[in-house]
Amino acid sequence: MKVLNIGSLNIDYVYTVDHMVREGETLASSQLESFCGGKGLNQSIALSRAGVKVYHVGLVGEDGEMLLEACRSNGIDTTYLKQVEGKSGHAIIQVDKDAQNSILLYAGSNRKFTKEYIDEVLKDFQKGDMLLLQNEINLVDYIVELAYQKGLTIVLNPSPYNEYMEQIDMSKISIFLVNEVEAAQIAGADNPNDVLPLMKEKYPDAMVILTLGDKGSIYQYKDEIIKQDAIKVKVVDTTAAGDTFTGYFLAGIIENRPVEEILKESAKAAAIAVSRKGAAVSIPYKNELNS
Repeated sequence: MKVLNIGSLNIDYVYTVDHMVREGETLASSQLESFCGGKGLNQSIALSRAGVKVYHVGLVGEDGEMLLEACRSNGIDTTYLKQVEGKSGHAIIQVDKDAQNSILLYAGSNRKFTKEYIDEVLKDFQKGDMLLLQNEINLVDYIVELAYQKGLTIVLNPSPYNEYMEQIDMSKISIFLVNEVEAAQIAGADNPNDVLPLMKEKYPDAMVILTLGDKGSIYQYKDEIIKQDAIKVKVVDTTAAGDTFTGYFLAGIIENRPVEEILKESAKAAAIAVSRKGAAVSIPYKNELNS
């Protein structure tokens, strides 16, 4: 099985602030740091550090050398990565004194995908290979259709959720990795307690992993439901917690390990990530989970 991640690569500018800037307010930050990030890159790094060979498909701008180097230094296959004119995607991230974050995205090169580029990449992947997608690039709907025709196992982390997601035929998704808000929007649920039953009703053959922040996570596949508590740590920065969980969870699925064990390991990896600053740099290596 080949693992392919078609996703974003961003340069993250992280500002340390007392509180999130309010409308009309000018706020001084106490620190500025730059990191490699983007949900796509974060999840590829998490997969790689969890022991999975991953092919990353993405576009960087003329300022994207640090992103390319981040892929290479983390053992990510860069065969399909391309550099295009203009700026790379970037994010302006505020992290407050309680370690909560607020993120402003600029898509840049992440939204310059073409159908020809996607066609060129997917011709090298076959039935049974795994495809991971997020919503920080364009043409996700086209990618889903083509990948489904080829028989790939499609994993969707529909973040950030917006109206564009409604163009996607969700019945073609094999694995959903969603938070409470995303799951409610996909399921059409007004009550949080209805989310998982509605997901099961609408997508009976899909695996659903519902992440609940400091309340842990819930796995649902057909009639099986497994809950996992979050692991308590001192929180420094929550930026890449979900991406870390995603990478480690999928690594466990690929290795065909027991779900209880996968969820526990994913929770531990996410806990380590939130105890550190930054996005990609905060993601732990597998051997750190046993230390």
